[in-house]
Amino acid sequence: MFQGSPHILLDAKGRMSVPTRFRAALLEQCGGRLTFTRHPDGCALLYPRELWTKKRSELMALPYAARGFQRIVMGSAIDVEMDGNGRILVPSEIREACGLSKEIVLVGLGSHFELWDAKRLAESEKAAQKENLSEIAASFNF
Repeated sequence: MFQGSPHILLDAKGRMSVPTRFRAALLEQCGGRLTFTRHPDGCALLYPRELWTKKRSELMALPYAARGFQRIVMGSAIDVEMDGNGRILVPSEIREACGLSKEIVLVGLGSHFELWDAKRLAESEKAAQKENLSEIAASFNF
């Protein structure tokens, strides 16, 4: 279970260092084999490869009307592997399409991650607070 939102700096080659708290779980769960893709919200998604394989099947089973969505998600999918130092190369196509700069945030969402540019995430969260976030939170018992 991945949770939390650590801030990470991309190095000059576009690599991110996976936080230590996630490394062991990723090695155990998928041998460090992961898949990046894009989300229509403007962030990158990072899936353990086995989970991505299931999601890919679900995505391709959608009706023809979902072709645009499929193009964004399937057309952006890139397999990567964590190196021996716990780093992952964030492909340049993903960095450019998602507007990722040097400072990024790795958002744990249980089974997978969202990868956001730090400034874009702050803007997205601010916009969400203006929407129906209060209504949604009201149905959750803290």
